[in-house]
Amino acid sequence: MDAVTDLPRAGAAEEGERPAGRVTGTLYGVGMGPGNPDYLTVRAVRVLERAHHLVHFCKAGRRGNARTIADAVVQDPAREWALAYPYTTELPPDDATYVSALARFYDEAAARMADELGAGRDVAILSEGDPFFYGSFMHLWRRLKDRFPVEVVPGVTGMSGCWTRAGTPITWGDDVLTVLPATLPAAVLARRLAETDAAVIMKLGRHLPKVRAALAEAGLLGRAVYVERGTMAGERIALLADKPDDQAPYFSMVLVPGEGRRP
Repeated sequence: MDAVTDLPRAGAAEEGERPAGRVTGTLYGVGMGPGNPDYLTVRAVRVLERAHHLVHFCKAGRRGNARTIADAVVQDPAREWALAYPYTTELPPDDATYVSALARFYDEAAARMADELGAGRDVAILSEGDPFFYGSFMHLWRRLKDRFPVEVVPGVTGMSGCWTRAGTPITWGDDVLTVLPATLPAAVLARRLAETDAAVIMKLGRHLPKVRAALAEAGLLGRAVYVERGTMAGERIALLADKPDDQAPYFSMVLVPGEGRRP
């Protein structure tokens, strides 16, 4: 892993861009935290300030949330590199068209990054939360990790940001925590919820009615806390039972705190 002082300052092309002996650039997966830029780590800030390319995933025609977080640190369009998904919610994730389009998307992005890395330029991929936790970064990491140096900069996860903002300790004593994507079938959600002590349910969106029903079936609806845009502007926190509608944006989740052993 590079020391902080080994990371070249962005725009240093006139000086060869690399310390002597360096052959390729480094691929960085940068955890951007849950939304509020105050939760960025010192290491993340240093990589953002110095990497040659700042890559962020986004929906076509929009700016990625991870890149928006970075605005607090750097505003440099010349280094910005947007990767617009071919699909987001238009098709189910197990649809053959969706799967093939996403695979081609990641293959093409990885090939382009390989060209930059091979030329000695660092590529920083910005990831909401932590890069290794449901992160799109992982698909590029898998394609590039055996060919180039890689550093993953861990970040504060969205779920820890949400339970902190909600003032909801998530596990006590020997509680078992289960993290569930809301995309699971209703019966699977209900079974997993019934088997655990505490839970985080992510990727809500249009799945909120199904999640609400699964929580009720598992007898947990009364403990469920809904958090929308945790740590961000427009943050909203409420008991799920008190939420009158089933509308939920991408950046929302449900927390079910444990009730385990307490001295």
